[in-house]
Amino acid sequence: MREFVPLRVFLVWVVLVVATAASWWLGADHPLAGVAGHAGSALVVVIAFVKVRYVGLDFMDLRSAPAPLRLAFTLWIVSAGVATVALVLV
Repeated sequence: MREFVPLRVFLVWVVLVVATAASWWLGADHPLAGVAGHAGSALVVVIAFVKVRYVGLDFMDLRSAPAPLRLAFTLWIVSAGVATVALVLV
């Protein structure tokens, strides 16, 4: 039988769904809300940027793109992610 969805795409999709559920749990009322405060929000932002990287690499075919393009994409995600986390924590 022919494979309808490649295994890698399916596994990335599962990781994205789990990451979305984790972000949702962290963004809602959870036991760490009073203790962690901004740390929970920063973790949600980090999860979001990790998800962006997976979407770019696996669903926008950047994994097979030339190395300079992948590097530029990764550098953009890291710099935007660090700046956003810094803004959340301040």
